[in-house]
Amino acid sequence: MRQRITDPSKMCRKHLLGEHVELHMMASCINKSINLYGFINKGLINPAKIKERHALIVAEMISRGYRHNSELLEFDDSYNGYIDLDENKKLLERCEECRKMHQIDRSKDERLF
Repeated sequence: MRQRITDPSKMCRKHLLGEHVELHMMASCINKSINLYGFINKGLINPAKIKERHALIVAEMISRGYRHNSELLEFDDSYNGYIDLDENKKLLERCEECRKMHQIDRSKDERLF
C-alpha cells in the first residue's frame, strides 16, 4: 500500500485506480486496528491525508468518465505521517505511461500536498 503525491491527472489508468483501491484499504485497516506503522514509518502512507487524496483521485476518475460508487469509510486520521518524494518519483519512472503523462523533471519538487 502507498499513497502517491503526484497530480492524479498525470497518472495512468492502472495507477489511478490502483491508488483508489489502496486508499480504501488503508481506511479499512485503520478501522480494524491493523498496524500500519511500517508503511507510515517508511514514508508510504500519511493517514492525515487519505481523505484529501481520495477526493483528488475521485475528481480525476470522474473527469475521465469513470464511475465512483464507493464512499470512503470514516476512520481516525489523526496520525500525521509523510510521503517519501524520491520513492514516488521512482515509481513514476518505472511506468512508461505515467512517465509520458508526467514528463518528469527531476529538478522540480512536485508535491501535491
